[in-house]
Amino acid sequence: MSKRFLVLAILIAALAGPLVLGAQQTPPPAQGKTLSLTLDECIARVLQKNVSLQASVLSPQLSEMSLKQAGEKYYPSLSFNYTNSASRNASYSWLDAATGNVVTLSGQYSSSITQQVPFGGNAQISLNGNKTDSTSRGQTINPRYQATLSFNFTQPLLQGFGYKISNYSILVARNNLDVSETSFIKTVQDMVYTVTSAYWQLVQSIENLNVQRMSLQLSKDFLAKNQLSVEIGTLSPLDLLSAQSEVASREASILAAEASVNNNEDNLKMLLNLTEDEEKGLTAILPLDKPLLEETKADLDQALMLAMQKRTDLKISQIGLKSQELSLNYTKNQTLPSLSLTASYSSPGVSGTQILYDGNPLNGIVLGTIPGGASGAMSDAFAFKYKNWSIRLNLSVPLSNVISRANLAQARLNMDQALLNLENQQKQVVLEIRNAVRSLQTTYKQVQAYKTARELAERKLQAEEEKLRIGQSTNYFVLQYQRDLTSARILELAAIVSYNLAQVALDRSTGVILEKRNIKIADIISN
Repeated sequence: MSKRFLVLAILIAALAGPLVLGAQQTPPPAQGKTLSLTLDECIARVLQKNVSLQASVLSPQLSEMSLKQAGEKYYPSLSFNYTNSASRNASYSWLDAATGNVVTLSGQYSSSITQQVPFGGNAQISLNGNKTDSTSRGQTINPRYQATLSFNFTQPLLQGFGYKISNYSILVARNNLDVSETSFIKTVQDMVYTVTSAYWQLVQSIENLNVQRMSLQLSKDFLAKNQLSVEIGTLSPLDLLSAQSEVASREASILAAEASVNNNEDNLKMLLNLTEDEEKGLTAILPLDKPLLEETKADLDQALMLAMQKRTDLKISQIGLKSQELSLNYTKNQTLPSLSLTASYSSPGVSGTQILYDGNPLNGIVLGTIPGGASGAMSDAFAFKYKNWSIRLNLSVPLSNVISRANLAQARLNMDQALLNLENQQKQVVLEIRNAVRSLQTTYKQVQAYKTARELAERKLQAEEEKLRIGQSTNYFVLQYQRDLTSARILELAAIVSYNLAQVALDRSTGVILEKRNIKIADIISN
């Protein structure tokens, strides 16, 4: 009997011993290599290593190349030409040549610079020259040199006139570049939110695993006490079934919690884009940060104002609206008649070797020559010795312009559609901001409620265990209160994580998620 009383005393002491509820348990150390990261380190690594983000960096660069290509229309166009020829023709009259054929040697050259002007026209400066040397009888200047310096300007006055019309392709390419850069910013914002969400989900799954292990330990301790009660004869062996069943059930819950941890680890590994060497032997990712419970006061009006200023999707739609407006103006211009102004100014010069004859040049008696060269013709041309100019207007009115009018109607419809889409998008943003602010406020209140529920569940379990110790309760109620405590802990943890995610979601909705984390796009591109 003394042994039985000793066992009973031990049981009473165990039941009366203090229960520490809510204490955090650390998972058993993983065998192998672990990777410990703070949230900031995780985000920095993803922004540097993530494959999809690296691919997105190329889009602005491609758009920039397209803009440069469109701007090449303003590069000057240079052209050069030189021709040297000889012709020999039969002489049909003694006036042509003293011999039986006429030989003419000629050389032509030309050079020009053509430049597009911003309002749709083009300007050209050209220099043309030639040299002619002939055996024909009666030549007074032979060889003869000619040079002409010309200035030409062509400007459309109706169709094709205007800075925005002439630079339509450049302006559209610039808008496309703005869209590409803004889209990249949006991609970075979404990636930061995705990484943050994946990080906190991993934290939640690890903490949930801790809670499940604590719950399992509670059920095992309770089973051990019941087994001790059976040994001393104060409890029937049949009463062990509920405790044993509860242990098995909580072991199954741990398996599900471990699977959730592994799934969230794999998701974060994919975002981190670990190398083969880094992933080799890696058994676990250990988040170093814990979700904080710091109340954020969200002002709806201020959040809406920030969203209208900083939302990247709104900026993309606004830029698209500008492109549609450019397209509408361009198609309107294409329906106008074609009226163009052409102005030209030229200065010719002539030089060569002057031949002096005795009397009529046809008699062929040459007294002497006065030498002259190509420089003389050049000097006359650049000195504007002989001034020539002309101005011409050319009007073309198409009797039918079906295609241009159809394009104009389509451009107007596209413009109206873009306006409606932007208006609808702004309304969606307002709704999203309201939901985000409401979610932030609600989740904070939920955390407080779940915290109170968890504290009450701890007290209820303690009270029920005390009642069981003095014989006023049963195993069923104790096990039920243990399950209630586990659920309360899980709900409180989920609410805290949801509150942290709600803060990040509001930052993303208002477009300030990068500013809050001091992330600069230039640093991402340079890396």
